[in-house]
Amino acid sequence: MRDLDLGDGIIVPANLLRAATSRAGGPGGQNVNKVETRVTIEVDVDALPLPDERKVRIRERLAGRINKAGVLRVTSQAERSQVANRDRALARMEELLSDAIAEQAKRRATRISKSQKQRRLEEKKRRAQTKKLRSADYAD
Repeated sequence: MRDLDLGDGIIVPANLLRAATSRAGGPGGQNVNKVETRVTIEVDVDALPLPDERKVRIRERLAGRINKAGVLRVTSQAERSQVANRDRALARMEELLSDAIAEQAKRRATRISKSQKQRRLEEKKRRAQTKKLRSADYAD
């Protein structure tokens, strides 16, 4: 298994990751009944080489994927081979962790300009007038 690169020089060593295999469903013919192609990658959030505030951010943003023991789990069974599923699961784990630790930009409040409000109201009046002219009261 390979290390996970989360960006900003943050590397999660492979020895912190655990991989488990099991039989997967789906296409694959007789292969499905014989070979364990589903791969589950697990990592303990507390063991990650990150500052505490980033670990808290991971727990908040990935709460649905972390169990009570604090283990983040990603499963892949889309491919027919175990190696391809392992690569896919590792890539997904890397993506989830890097997105979770990224700091989101603060939202800047903006205002709608007077001219935009005016245009919107005028368009609403035009639309209302069009509908009014189509109604039964004005029909010939």
